Amino acid sequence: MQTLEEKAQRYASKAHAEAGQRRKYTDEPYIVHPAAVAELVRSVSDDEEMLAAAWLHDTVEDTPSTLEDIRSHFGARVASLVEMLTNQGAVAGQNRTARKVAHFRHTQQACAEAQTIKLADIIDNTRSIVHFDPHFARVYLIEKRVQIRLLTDGNPTLHQMAEQIIEQGIEQLHQPPWNVPADWFVRQEEKYLL
Repeated sequence: MQTLEEKAQRYASKAHAEAGQRRKYTDEPYIVHPAAVAELVRSVSDDEEMLAAAWLHDTVEDTPSTLEDIRSHFGARVASLVEMLTNQGAVAGQNRTARKVAHFRHTQQACAEAQTIKLADIIDNTRSIVHFDPHFARVYLIEKRVQIRLLTDGNPTLHQMAEQIIEQGIEQLHQPPWNVPADWFVRQEEKYLL
């Protein structure tokens, strides 16, 4: 008999594989990301529904799966957690900044468990962004800095890890060969003031 988490792992693996999803910079099977998120969540919680949601957190956003699919396979609480983590979609004519601010507000309203999963997601996505895409990292790291300030109910250990990895990435970008001036980051951050 499979546990809820094992069932979620299999479901997410199949959904992401069938959607042909791969990790952007490494071309690894996409499931390595939900696996890393689940392990980070496991380091602070043994809540099986949280762990299931960690595996499933990108399925509705990135595959044909729907919240109703998640609800029918995993129950209302897992579906609710996934919904709190799912980007609500762009409004026609919205620029990137407006889309991100809307998503930040959405995750700010999420429960503590969903915020904890989101922090794990940010940690995994941020680990190597400077190495693989330093130009995009300038924008991404500021967005994540703004977002984690709003995730005040998430696990404090993961919050601290996320903050540390973001600040280390920004510090790297101050150094050669990138030499991004500190005032560039200040101006960028001002775009996201809520």
